[in-house]
Amino acid sequence: MRELMQSIAREQPRINAEIARHLALLPPIARPVAEHVLSAGGKRLRPLLTLLTGRALGCARDDLLYTLGAAVEMLHAATLLHDDILDNSSLRRGRAAAHTVYGSTPVILAGDALLAKALLMVSSFGDARLTACISEAVMRTAEGEMAEFANLRNGAMRHNEYIEIITGKTAWMLRASCELGALSAGADASAAGAAAEFGLELGIAFQMVDDALDFSPSRHTGKPTGGDVREGKATPPLLLYFAALPEKEAAALRGKFASGSFTEEEIAAVSEAILLRGHAEATREMASVHLEKALSALGALPDCPERRILEEMTQYIQRRDL
Repeated sequence: MRELMQSIAREQPRINAEIARHLALLPPIARPVAEHVLSAGGKRLRPLLTLLTGRALGCARDDLLYTLGAAVEMLHAATLLHDDILDNSSLRRGRAAAHTVYGSTPVILAGDALLAKALLMVSSFGDARLTACISEAVMRTAEGEMAEFANLRNGAMRHNEYIEIITGKTAWMLRASCELGALSAGADASAAGAAAEFGLELGIAFQMVDDALDFSPSRHTGKPTGGDVREGKATPPLLLYFAALPEKEAAALRGKFASGSFTEEEIAAVSEAILLRGHAEATREMASVHLEKALSALGALPDCPERRILEEMTQYIQRRDL
């Protein structure tokens, strides 16, 4: 993954500078909240996807690619602001979640300002395809979040329902990151579709690995262990755990999950059991199926350094531990 890490180190300064340039144009009252979430770190994978797919398909306009990448990252930040309120999360990447610092109402409104600014950035290029792409991603993300909310504490959720949720809430934004790059290069429908498919499958795998990591010790992830159990989210590690238990025990635990009555000690015990029984690792194996699909989609892109870095990104996601 050497080329990927080098690409991240090389591109981060300009990506961050582009984000900062647009944050400075936000209403002053919204700016501290936006800066709080965007300064918390992260590898800027979404903007990097836009840059790499655009360049792989022949886009020579770096100004366009960096602005589109910054817009996607700002949209992602807006969803994080809203998510942390919905989930009542106290931490984000090891630091205080914005709503615990500024209050829920200012953070919701700052998230709305970030979202609107990002859409304005994309629409400023006057290309209806770019605007449609990012607008659909916003709609699909909201749809996924609503579907997740509708299935909270559903310990009997089916795998296909889980896939529908994460396709919306996570994968569609990565899909848009890649498709924006392809469209900026004037790619034909086949190449743009392949780039979009790569991003979608990558995003599904990314969320699956994230859900597996939820049961890792918080000292490794910067998030409370078992947060999904605490928040009532039925993810593959927990569903696999339920399925492996004797029915009477599973029914009792599903009941506790449904009522939100797990104690902190029980959440810790469930998290430890999920790790020991290999259910988190099994979820990573599920992710590998989608990473194979992502690699297959990449075959339609030209053989070039950018494509090889995108291939390395699938390895990074499979192995990531925070």
